[in-house]
Amino acid sequence: MTAKIGGPKRVAHRQGEAAESFALVVDLGGTKIAAARVNTAGKITHHRVAATPAAGGKTVVAAVIEILQQLPQQGVCALAVDVPGLVYADGSVWAPNLSGWKRMPLGAMLNAHFHLPALVESDRNAFVTGEAWQGAARNCRDVVFLAIGTGIGAGIISGGRLLRGSNELAGCLGWMATGSRYLPRYKEIGCLESHLAGPGIAREASRIRNRATTTRELIRLARRGDTAAKELIAQAGESLGLALANLVSILNPEMIVIGGGVAAAGNLLLAPARETMRQWAQPLAGKQVRIVRSRLGERAALLGMAKMAFDLGAR
Repeated sequence: MTAKIGGPKRVAHRQGEAAESFALVVDLGGTKIAAARVNTAGKITHHRVAATPAAGGKTVVAAVIEILQQLPQQGVCALAVDVPGLVYADGSVWAPNLSGWKRMPLGAMLNAHFHLPALVESDRNAFVTGEAWQGAARNCRDVVFLAIGTGIGAGIISGGRLLRGSNELAGCLGWMATGSRYLPRYKEIGCLESHLAGPGIAREASRIRNRATTTRELIRLARRGDTAAKELIAQAGESLGLALANLVSILNPEMIVIGGGVAAAGNLLLAPARETMRQWAQPLAGKQVRIVRSRLGERAALLGMAKMAFDLGAR
């Protein structure tokens, strides 16, 4: 979604020649703000990271503006920010993980401050666009990016176009029900996210080990051969496999890219996920799809926002 979008303008370098164009982009999360200056070839020339203010509200917008101001401004033709939530048609944002962001007018505030076109988009759409442009799904026209971190979301490209849904809510995969045995325990907050996202895995690990255990710690234990840790991650992999099977059967993608902090478990998670997916997905679709880890990691959203900003300006 956009706020006052206009076409990119190249800055004159010398007579008859145009200088390179850049986008300033931000990946805004609940705990971290990452910003970058990106050229039209997808090269990140400058990068900055800051903590997301816990106070929420307009202090977060101020932090976004501050980090953008730290980047070189020469040759910049557009701004683009991805957010962990819903973006309305006017560029305002609902983000449940950011206090006070029920309808924050982010696009209008950025446009007014920088006097540049300002694109605001959901992070899941940024992830899949970045991977399809410069990452594991390069040149794929039917691809899903599944982000598994503190929450779960899916960016979907179908037939070369982002799949948004009627209310910009396509890809809210955390609400997918993947097995009735989970419903009595987790029905209040959405089935898949409750037992596959980082907090859900950590909660189950803490219960079994009878002490507080983070998902990162659990992954370390599993890599060292801890049987209980490996089993917990394998169970999460089976849940992931059921979700993948549903995506494959419904969307028939060429590729599903797995990203986010939980993806750090690698094949401890993906091997059981692939096996479960093949058992439950439509057989022909399940046989041809590729399930891979993100190639870009944290750069995926930044590059995705740059790609969308450049594409929007070229229209």
